[in-house]
Amino acid sequence: MRKNSVYSVPPGYAMEEAYLAHLKERTNRTLEEWIRIVKKSGPAAEKERMAWLKSEHGFTTNYAMWVAKRAGGGGGVENYDPDGMVEAMFSGKKAGLRPIYDHLLGLALGLGKDVKVCPAKTIVPFYRHHVFAQVKPSTNTRIDFGFALKDRKPTGKLISTGGLEKGDRITHRIPISILSEIDKEVKNWLTVSYEMDAQD
Repeated sequence: MRKNSVYSVPPGYAMEEAYLAHLKERTNRTLEEWIRIVKKSGPAAEKERMAWLKSEHGFTTNYAMWVAKRAGGGGGVENYDPDGMVEAMFSGKKAGLRPIYDHLLGLALGLGKDVKVCPAKTIVPFYRHHVFAQVKPSTNTRIDFGFALKDRKPTGKLISTGGLEKGDRITHRIPISILSEIDKEVKNWLTVSYEMDAQD
């Protein structure tokens, strides 16, 4: 990660330390040893490596996925480049959405010191204890600003994402195409979703 980045490491990476310890306990081999085994004897593609680790070596799904990713050179916190992900997300035809994103980012970080922003490839989730909101550049001209509002009935600009029925945290969204659409209502729902996450 770049120095002085405003972004944080996703919570999933915090599990890596535990995975490292448990892998040695469960298999009597370290991650480095498993990577050598996978590269020498396993299939070349990540998906097939996962299946091979499960069928031939008794790995659970999460451990198989983690070791297969690491064997392919990915999956580690040292490879996480959130600034690069955001730059890629808002480049080319979506570059015009960057000012909207930057404004939403500033609003989220202004909610409290406990806010963490952890970009992924296609979305930027905002965390408190869990994801409470997310930015998704859905088209070249629109960001869908999503909120974790549980079973709240959509009112005003809020649109249901169907997330509640699917078990997703993001249950509502507001489409934003220009800066002036980030109004009191948008700011209010961001605050509500942030405060609701404190109760989880």
